Amino acid sequence: MLKSLIRLTIERLDRLALALVSRSGLLAAAYFLVFNQQFRREQRAVLVGRRVYYRGLGVAVHSSPMLRRNVHRLEKGLVMRPRQPVFAEDYIQETVEALLTAEQHGLLGAEESRWARDVLDSYFAAVTDTPRIAWARTQFLRLDSGSVAASDTAWQPQPRAAGVRSGVKFDEFMALCQQRRSVRWFLPEPVPRELVVKAVAAAAQAPSACNRQPFVFRYFEQPAEAQRIAGIPMGTTGYADNVPALVVVLGDLSCFPAERDRHVIYIDAALASMQLMLALETLGLASCPINWPDVESLERRMDRELGLPQHIRPIMLIAIGYPDPRGGVPFSAKKPPDSLLRLDDDYAS
Repeated sequence: MLKSLIRLTIERLDRLALALVSRSGLLAAAYFLVFNQQFRREQRAVLVGRRVYYRGLGVAVHSSPMLRRNVHRLEKGLVMRPRQPVFAEDYIQETVEALLTAEQHGLLGAEESRWARDVLDSYFAAVTDTPRIAWARTQFLRLDSGSVAASDTAWQPQPRAAGVRSGVKFDEFMALCQQRRSVRWFLPEPVPRELVVKAVAAAAQAPSACNRQPFVFRYFEQPAEAQRIAGIPMGTTGYADNVPALVVVLGDLSCFPAERDRHVIYIDAALASMQLMLALETLGLASCPINWPDVESLERRMDRELGLPQHIRPIMLIAIGYPDPRGGVPFSAKKPPDSLLRLDDDYAS
């Protein structure tokens, strides 16, 4: 009784304080410094992520966030209309240096290396030399041309007309979207790993800011382990022990050198996760996205269970399995398009 009274008193005082502390950035900063610690884990995670990012520059790694970002920026420059004869001067040297360092150590992924090489080939064929571009061109030509397998199709910007066409009609896609529902009751059957790998391949095609893809899908395919992890977040009481397989979507803050990009892990991971769940449906599997609340005690437990470093943050969990045809699924009426879409005319009147 006393604890409840204290909690209610604190909540009321907190609500009263909002009218004051929300008036300015300085007061808001003081409030979170002294009275509210909810964002401290995120603040530290962002700083650790930046430290890991800078520590990784110049070190050969399987994938380089800086290299991926810069190569994608080159691609965007190549498709500009009109294309500028000189662009990317401010980062072309660090891009080539990063590729050289990574390949000298032989630890850059083959696909990332090939993509970087092909785009740089297009870049140097398109731009006019300046002193910095000429230096970068000379360094790029030092690369061993035989270390990456060639193919008939270059991994470079292509006209839209040359891209893959699926042939899927809107009605078919809409049916798939309606078929996908959050399923909480699964058959006690193992989930074939190869199907999850296929779904992840589809998820990897999702858009990502500067193509950094700052996330991973941590997969638990043993039911006992999946159910234990599924029981950590709030909201899974009653069905967590029915989950045959589980994905924990993790965001990697070490992909960014600046605080301004701290939310990209959530945006990019959410885009990829939706494609993952749609892909699972086409493979006969169902899924249930599980909200991850930013609660300190749960964050600590997830860190312990998964052995997460400070800069890796849980985004969401996704239960996976073959749906029990007798299991109930909420109807979950969706908002109509006219309540979600706002036109310019709506604000003109």
